[in-house]
Amino acid sequence: MEMTLIFVTVGFLAALQMAVPFIVKRTVVFGVTIPVNEVKNVQLRLYKKRYATLTLFISIIVLATYFVWASMNSLTENHLIFAGLFMPFVILFMSMALYFYYHMKVTQMKKQEKWFKDRKQVRVSEINLRTKDEMLPWIVYVVPMVITIGLVVFTLLNYASLPDQIPTHWGPDGKPDAFTGKTYLAALTLPIVLLVMNAMFLGINELTRNSGIKLSAGNVKSSRIRQLRLRKYTSWLLFFISILVSMLFTFLQFTTLYENSVSDLLIIAMPLAFSALVLIGTVVLAIKVGKKDSDLDVEILDEGSTEVINADDDQYWKGGLFYFNPEDPSIFVEKRFGVGWTLNFARPLGYIILIGPLLVILIVTLI
Repeated sequence: MEMTLIFVTVGFLAALQMAVPFIVKRTVVFGVTIPVNEVKNVQLRLYKKRYATLTLFISIIVLATYFVWASMNSLTENHLIFAGLFMPFVILFMSMALYFYYHMKVTQMKKQEKWFKDRKQVRVSEINLRTKDEMLPWIVYVVPMVITIGLVVFTLLNYASLPDQIPTHWGPDGKPDAFTGKTYLAALTLPIVLLVMNAMFLGINELTRNSGIKLSAGNVKSSRIRQLRLRKYTSWLLFFISILVSMLFTFLQFTTLYENSVSDLLIIAMPLAFSALVLIGTVVLAIKVGKKDSDLDVEILDEGSTEVINADDDQYWKGGLFYFNPEDPSIFVEKRFGVGWTLNFARPLGYIILIGPLLVILIVTLI
């Protein structure tokens, strides 16, 4: 069971990494802005195919190496699971190395071809576009918080039945390997952490809602649809993850309240299943958003003048991954490589929303 979940998780991760160059905005290739009339450039398409092929090749090697290593060594289940969980990090590291290689190649190509020279660059916005926004309302994100508060109440009502030693960490085999004495704070640590995470999800959703909707000057129609779809499905994915996190933490809390009430196998399987479901949700988001961009590929090329192109804001993107623009009031912006949103690192409020809850969680767990 555990091995199956590991392979499913790694498989979905590999597939997602392979697909990334094909599902991001057509006018961004490996984190580099290109003119709309270059989206079908043969060389750029070749770079994307090579990236996908090499990522697939690396993923197969990693999985094969793990399988052979596990078959040839008499290892405990703990070691096998730990090594299996390490595989996604290897694939991510190698795929990011490939990304930076092709990022430099596209950057050099852009300079050599002088794609943006003597062409009018504009930024496009629509005042009434927010009326068509279908992001989930904030009240929906309150539902997991209400469930968490219910978990707090349930824990307090059953405090007397808690064991004298409360688990604080579980090993790869699903068995607790660290404990602390029973106190109200120790008993409520998981629910408090969960409540903070619920609040963080709510904050991210609202800040994303208030972020600017950036349209492309060369493909206004398709970028409008893409942005609305991205916002809608990202909001749904965030809510889905919030529910999954609530379920996972509730499960762990019940294993604390009712010691030995569930099998070790289930304790191992739950976090793995959580990871697999999050990856599946991310893949669905990528398909929903990326497919629409692909469907409108013809319209992208036919719409607008080639002399008027989208503004080149590569100077605000460090390595094509990190956005730093003090002039942009948006807290979150669409990723240039990947699915979803990334932080505008020039806006202090973003740090508060992301780092603040993590600090609270760290303090609660260390007390």
